[in-house]
Amino acid sequence: MDLSHRSHDPGKYHKFKKVDGASYNQVNQFLRKRTFITAREWAISRLCADFQTSSGAEMTFIGRNLPELVPFMTGTYSPQAVNQARSSFKKKVNKAGATFLYGAMCGFYTPEELDDLLFEASEVARFLLEIESTAIGVDEEIEIEDQVTDIMRQVAEASARLLKLREDQQKAKLEKRRKQTKETDDQNDSDIEGVEVPDTESDMM
Repeated sequence: MDLSHRSHDPGKYHKFKKVDGASYNQVNQFLRKRTFITAREWAISRLCADFQTSSGAEMTFIGRNLPELVPFMTGTYSPQAVNQARSSFKKKVNKAGATFLYGAMCGFYTPEELDDLLFEASEVARFLLEIESTAIGVDEEIEIEDQVTDIMRQVAEASARLLKLREDQQKAKLEKRRKQTKETDDQNDSDIEGVEVPDTESDMM
C-alpha cells in the first residue's frame, strides 16, 4: 500500500470519519465497554499500522498531525508520546491474549463456549474496523476467523488431554502413597507379632 501521499496531506486520510463529531470521552466510553484499550491507544495504533516506512511508523508525522488525522483527538503528540501509546496498546493486547488463552487452557470453558467467545470477540473487532473505515476482504476475514477457531479448538483439546494426564498422575501418586503406607503398617504389625511377651507371673516370682 502506497502511503507516501498521506505524509504530505493529512486531509486525505479518511478513517475515523464515522465518529466525526464525537468527543474523546464519548469514544473512550464506547471502547471501555467493549475492550481494554483507550481512544488514544485505538487511534494511534491504527495510525502506526497505516503510516509505516521501511524504518518503522512515522511517529513524528502522526503526532504532529493527530488532530487532523483523527476527529476525536484534540491535541498534538510528541513522537515519544505516540510511541508510549503504541507500546501501551501492545501490552494490553498481550495481556488480553494471555488471559484468554489461560481461560481456554485451564479447562474452564468447553469447546462450544470458546466458539461463542470467539464469535463475540470477532463481532466487536469487525465493528471497530467498520467504524474506523478499515477495509478487509470477506475471504481474508473468513480465513482469519477459521484459523483462530481451529487454533482455539486445538488448544481446548490439548488442554483437556493435559488435565486428564495430570489427574491420572495425581491419582497414581496417591495410590503409590497408599501402598507405601499400607506396606509400612503391615511391616509394623509384623514386627509387633514377632516380639515375645514376657510372662508377668514368672517375672514377679
